[in-house]
Amino acid sequence: MSRKLLALYTALLLLLALATYVYYRRTLAAVPVDPYALVPDDAVLVLSTHDHPTLVRHLQETELWDNLTAVRYFQQAAGHLALADSLSGGNARRRNSLLTLLGRKLVITSLHVTGPGEFDVLYQIPLVRVSEYRQVRSLLETLGRDDRYRLSTREYEGQELTILTEQRSEFSLTVLNYRNHLLISANGGLVEAVVRRLAHPDAPTVLASFGSTDLLKLRGVDATVLVNYRRLPQFLDVLFRRDAHGQFDQLAGLASQGFLGVKLAGSQALLQGFSTPETTHSSLQQRLRGQAPQPLGLTDILSTRTALVLHLAAQPARTWPRPTSSAADSLGLGAALDSLRATLGGEMAVAYLAAPSPGSRPGRLALVRCSVPARTEAWLARLRRLNGNSPAFTRVGPYQVHPVGFSEAAVLGPLLDPARPNAVEVVSGAGVMMGNYLVLSDELTLNAYLADVVAGRTWAQSPAQVSFLQETQPRARLSIFVDTRNSWNALLGVLTEERRAGLLRNEALFKRFPQLAFQLVPADNEAAPDAQYFTQLLLHHPNLGPATAQAGGAAANGRVLAFKRGLVGTPVALPALGTRIPAVVVQDSAQALHFVSADNSVVWSDTLAGPAVGTTQLAAGGGVAGGLLLGAGHRLHLLANDGRDAPPFPLNLPDTLHLTDLTVGPGGPGEPARLLARTAGNELRLLDARGREFRGWQPKRLDFPLAGRPALLNAGGRTVVVAPLQNGYVYAYDGQGNLFPGFPLSLGARLAGNLLVQPGTTLARTRLTTVNQHGELITFNLSGDVLSRKRIATWSRTARFRLVPDLSGHSFVLTREDGSQIDVYLPTQAAPLFTQRFVTSGERLVQFFDFGKNHRLVAITEPGPAHVFLYDARGQLLGGEPLLSTGTGVALSYDATTDTYQLARLVGRELRRTELKVNP
Repeated sequence: MSRKLLALYTALLLLLALATYVYYRRTLAAVPVDPYALVPDDAVLVLSTHDHPTLVRHLQETELWDNLTAVRYFQQAAGHLALADSLSGGNARRRNSLLTLLGRKLVITSLHVTGPGEFDVLYQIPLVRVSEYRQVRSLLETLGRDDRYRLSTREYEGQELTILTEQRSEFSLTVLNYRNHLLISANGGLVEAVVRRLAHPDAPTVLASFGSTDLLKLRGVDATVLVNYRRLPQFLDVLFRRDAHGQFDQLAGLASQGFLGVKLAGSQALLQGFSTPETTHSSLQQRLRGQAPQPLGLTDILSTRTALVLHLAAQPARTWPRPTSSAADSLGLGAALDSLRATLGGEMAVAYLAAPSPGSRPGRLALVRCSVPARTEAWLARLRRLNGNSPAFTRVGPYQVHPVGFSEAAVLGPLLDPARPNAVEVVSGAGVMMGNYLVLSDELTLNAYLADVVAGRTWAQSPAQVSFLQETQPRARLSIFVDTRNSWNALLGVLTEERRAGLLRNEALFKRFPQLAFQLVPADNEAAPDAQYFTQLLLHHPNLGPATAQAGGAAANGRVLAFKRGLVGTPVALPALGTRIPAVVVQDSAQALHFVSADNSVVWSDTLAGPAVGTTQLAAGGGVAGGLLLGAGHRLHLLANDGRDAPPFPLNLPDTLHLTDLTVGPGGPGEPARLLARTAGNELRLLDARGREFRGWQPKRLDFPLAGRPALLNAGGRTVVVAPLQNGYVYAYDGQGNLFPGFPLSLGARLAGNLLVQPGTTLARTRLTTVNQHGELITFNLSGDVLSRKRIATWSRTARFRLVPDLSGHSFVLTREDGSQIDVYLPTQAAPLFTQRFVTSGERLVQFFDFGKNHRLVAITEPGPAHVFLYDARGQLLGGEPLLSTGTGVALSYDATTDTYQLARLVGRELRRTELKVNP
């Protein structure tokens, strides 16, 4: 009987399990989960995307990917994923498992303010297959088994939460799996808020205001952003000091929510969509309702030093009632101010100029259009008389700057003084009429601003600014224009202390798009109940230069710049302040020199008279400004940050000469650098960076071709020029062109290649090293004595030896070239570091880059098949195969903080940058 009961119970359990499964599939699982119903209502921003491979590709094309991967938060997350992959024995294919997991799913990221000065992020990732659930579970369990992490669970209102904690830092992630929707946050309170949200399934979602609108279905949209304008002031409190964003708090009162589609393309990021007008009583929207949008008519009078412009389509007298003041009314100012306000039209703006130093107060301008300028001037004159102001004025160009006895807020409303909206006081400001506009500020700021306008430094005269404005909406109710480069110093001053360090770390990301515009355009039928603002946020990078950014794929890390003409020569890498990525200088086939910044944009271009030679960075000193020094044609150029020659450059040599090389040497204390120019006629000319030729030095026309670059140095306070010739003789001259005793010095065989110089305090202590064609490494001094001589390899009549110094001139390698084979030697080893055979037998350039022990690379460029071979310090070919390169050489730099190399090479019309990680 017991067996029958057991069998009956088993059958009942199976039927119950089957019924439960059928019920789940037909009821719960049949109703899909609305992912936006899992987002807590207090989200400030909600980012959604459903095509991560395309999004990553577009981030690479807009060059944001490198900047994002440099953010500390991103690097920490990548470190945890890399550790988990290594612990689970991941292979190269699995290292992209995260991108594969995300795929083309709707992934939602929401940002929330979680405390004073704190914000956190909530991620939502759907799991559509059992294998994906197992993958995530395996990842968590793998980390939980590692001693560096702790995995635990807890229950909250009927839901099981999984917590992964890093033991060392106590950093933790809370994970909730709700109906195969994975919710992850570093703040457990956000996941708990999701659980509480589940208790109200019928409550409207954060996207309810926009109904069934799905911007992700539109062509070219990479992601969407939902903005809660009502929460923006709270979020601004996290980033900025409380007294720094009162104006933006008021402007946020135009709309309650915004829903924007994100398009990433080349030199810009475009966000377009709609915003729901604010309905709260006494909000700015209620004050501006019905006022027509206006075009930006200020371009002729906005300085190029402008950092921020708040442009509003508003009539001050209609939008804001005049604050009352018994003191002002007793003087008769109240009625006069009302009359002045009545002459002001429907366009007003507040502009901030670039701050001169970090944390300093930027100059502020209040600008307003006047419907009848003559009437406005008459009321300004009456107000000056009532205030007892002097009739005297100052003149800047054609403009007259008069004192005014009222604050800007008294005329233009609380937007000018959000902290004290009802304050009216007598102030010592100044004003100027500029055509149809009245501009108010303090006198010092006005004078500096007017100097820019008189000099033509305005938006209307700036091609970059004109091009940017053509991409914006022609009319708007609210427009906010930001120049991130001009606003940098002011931004450092208004950020909270804990956010300032983060901004400095991510400066390249902030400055990637130096031009920004946010605009709200009201609907034509604003009275309709469903009327919404058309909203646009444009992040723009000026693209007026000769190149455009392109996607470079994984091999180029997405950093490819395509020029209009083919690139020639060897790129030159220059350190860029504040970033690990160097700037690069390249030249195209039309002799135009281009300076490419660290963020891969062309800062300036300058057409030269010939190929650039001797390109190097010259430090300021001896009465000469620093800059980029080079020779071209018969001129020497010293180019400043804007690409223009710094005085007294350019230096002009006789126009019958053609420069082939330029060598720089140090000057004496307080003296400018020495310059040694080499011409196509094998002639040497010596002068300094101020253009003065050395007395007694006559152009040296050498009897035999040079074996390599001549050396220019300072030994014991004396200028020395050392010229190695191909016939095996070395000449050493002083600054007056006289040979030093012991020279010319014969090194016993023909020479090819450069000299390695070790300057000393005397001529005898200064050492020079080279290799002759008998394979002998020879060291001599400026007294004409051979100090050492040793053979490094066997020689033959067809073999050629060269000494190749590194860029700093502190170390070198030796090459032995015989036909199609090159052997590379370290000076301390008898056996070659590596041997490379080539198909062609033409001229090949060997470059040596020494960044310290175990950080040495040798590059060999083979022009025929357009290849460059890169070898590490162990003589191993990086990647096992050469890279494509059509230039005569490559540029390479090293960043010790990330242990990575930055390679720059030319491929046809393209400048390609690649980040290399070399195992020591």
